Amino acid sequence: MVSATSSPSPAAGRRVALLTLGCARNEVDSEELAARLHADGWQVSTDGEGADVVLVNTCGFVEKAKQDSIQTLLAAADTGARVVAAGCMAERYGRELADSLPEAHAVLGFDDYPEISARLAAVLDGERLPAHTPRDRRKLLPVTPIARQRGDVVVPGHGGQPAARPAGDTLVADERTPAHLRPVLRRRLDSGPVASLKLASGCDRRCAFCAIPAFRGAFVSRPPDELLAEAEWLARSGVRELVLVSENSTSYGKDLGDPRLLEKLLPQLAAIDGIVRVRVSYLQPAETRPGLVEVITTTPGVAPYFDLSFQHASEPVLRRMRRFGSTARFLDLLAEVRKLAPEAGARSNFIVGFPGETRGDVEELVRFLTAARLDAVGVFDYSDEDGTEAAGLPGKVRAATIKRRYDRITALADELCAQRAEERIGSTVEVLIDSVDGGVVEGRAAHQAPEVDGSTTLVAPEAGGVDLAALRPGDLVRATVTGTEGVDLVAVPEEMVSAAPRGIG
Repeated sequence: MVSATSSPSPAAGRRVALLTLGCARNEVDSEELAARLHADGWQVSTDGEGADVVLVNTCGFVEKAKQDSIQTLLAAADTGARVVAAGCMAERYGRELADSLPEAHAVLGFDDYPEISARLAAVLDGERLPAHTPRDRRKLLPVTPIARQRGDVVVPGHGGQPAARPAGDTLVADERTPAHLRPVLRRRLDSGPVASLKLASGCDRRCAFCAIPAFRGAFVSRPPDELLAEAEWLARSGVRELVLVSENSTSYGKDLGDPRLLEKLLPQLAAIDGIVRVRVSYLQPAETRPGLVEVITTTPGVAPYFDLSFQHASEPVLRRMRRFGSTARFLDLLAEVRKLAPEAGARSNFIVGFPGETRGDVEELVRFLTAARLDAVGVFDYSDEDGTEAAGLPGKVRAATIKRRYDRITALADELCAQRAEERIGSTVEVLIDSVDGGVVEGRAAHQAPEVDGSTTLVAPEAGGVDLAALRPGDLVRATVTGTEGVDLVAVPEEMVSAAPRGIG
């Protein structure tokens, strides 16, 4: 490590607004971009008002997400600021997006991230940057997972390229510097008590409906020491819950030589001072091993929460999707979870109208949902996605039929999840407070992930218990569930489990 000095950056004082769409993985990527920009003197915010340039981290997952990204880019252009598209949609479509959206002054790919400050400065100086050419990012790294850690490929959210350092830090690190001594290449864009921690990027699965691997690349894990260092940094900033994210968390460690590495990492993360809850998301049912189930359900500080990517329950549909499982296998997995932790949370997403889906397949999905007792269910109506195998499959289901099935499964899921919430009345839950606003105290129990699941509203006890007026975001309280509103819970706080440090959050 050596000292470094630098002259004032040409970006100093310029204002950039970072707008993020899509999943929690994108949010982590945005915070890496924010760190790079802040290190070079940019004033970074999430408010487009008064910005010199608006950087939109787009989502390119499904059609609705792409439309949301386009509308956000158009709205940003109306502010008079320069507008730059980055993120998944920009990476996926490149020149095609630039040609169809002249309001965007630049369309950048992931390879531009290490030089994001220079790219935005060029845009503000009137340069017209060429849009990147999309490529299949799965081909950028070795086919053999164990060889990927040596690859020199930009992977957003992995904290690479240490030359970009937090402003005011005079230390330059390289790959030989221990992780706990490297500056964390991340700048938080909010001060809430919950933050995502990216385990890995990319995916090696070949699901017929999914285009993500082509533009996110092959699966690459982050080393445990790097994750622990970033988690400790997050804890020092006031984070109380870590949400572990990736395209496939159950594959974590396979490219590091240890496919059971997540089972070893979870207790270490839970033991970090200040962290009261660790939550794992994006689990593949076919890869969810008994050892991982045991660690998630029995480790203090780890939420007994299972975000399982079922997608359907009919075997014929799952095989056409290039996935594994069945109603029986999925129910067995849930039974294994609940044997160890009866109150464990479980959620999943499902696609209706996949090519070749029959009425019998839909009835099998209904049978599974009725028996599964899931806490939260996301339902998607199938649509062809560019570059996917499913787009070329025969047996397309008519749009009117897809809508009818979507409406039916959505209504059923809402009813079943509300019933599952009612089953929790009288139970004790630990609630992490997210917000206190106008006397309304809202948080989440262990089975409720941020944004995607329900929430828990705390109400004043008749006598004793915890004073609602004294609660702050980040507090963890034990509460008794007294009622429900759909999937949301109403609960009375009984005792403080862990108070957040005052003055943070």
